[in-house]
Amino acid sequence: MLDLGNRVSIYQPEQPGLKFPEEPAFNSPEEQRLDRKKRLVAACRAFAVHGLDYGFAGHLTIRDPERPELYWTNPMAVHFEQVALSNLILVDHEGTVIEGDYAVNRAGFVLHAAVHEEHPDILAMCHAHSLYGTAFASLGRPLEPITQDACAFFEDHAVIREDAGAVAVEDDAGPRIAKAFEGVKAAVHQNHGLFTASRHSIDSAAFWFIALERCCHQQLMVDASGHKPIQVPPESARYSREHVGSEYIGWLHFQPIYQQLAARSPEMFQ
Repeated sequence: MLDLGNRVSIYQPEQPGLKFPEEPAFNSPEEQRLDRKKRLVAACRAFAVHGLDYGFAGHLTIRDPERPELYWTNPMAVHFEQVALSNLILVDHEGTVIEGDYAVNRAGFVLHAAVHEEHPDILAMCHAHSLYGTAFASLGRPLEPITQDACAFFEDHAVIREDAGAVAVEDDAGPRIAKAFEGVKAAVHQNHGLFTASRHSIDSAAFWFIALERCCHQQLMVDASGHKPIQVPPESARYSREHVGSEYIGWLHFQPIYQQLAARSPEMFQ
């Protein structure tokens, strides 16, 4: 279960008897595995809705609850909109497909496996060659705290300059990049694009990717205006990050996305 601390009171005041998203409890690893796979599928479908596809590029991963050295991921060369329970694949750190009928994206394996191996606490990761994130990544700079949304990433994302712009197909590229994910939920890989990671759920990782892409779009729009934006002061940015940038808030933001997709495309869970 989520450790919500005191933050839940901000979004869930005392309103007994009213509906509010609650994290599900599981009676077995099998139930938890199915839930993680369904949410991985929904995350892929959400990436399609938000236009984050680019050919076969892009990969999302979530650890298996019983075998954390293995992770579930979307199949190679299948559009995000076509990802379903039936075509997910289970992959080990060596890039071997343990379960499933599809091949694995080599670049996805090199980077994601390295991050998962370097950081056992990271449960889920997302990466896509998104339009605004890739453009912003070419600047090789961190996101500025110019909006409340951007404050969610204040001092909680890294800029990676190692192997900038190179296709990550060499095994030693992954470990060099993986070190940057220590204690942060996102990374901007220079000349490549965006990554998000979650210690809690694929829900959180997916929403923070969508949010980071949106923030990059906002930053580029402000830059294009030719005016210098007024930044949120550091103390206020940190305060905002603690209240709108937590794992729980990422999870909570994803719930209406999940519900909408489940209602609109129930076949994705077959």
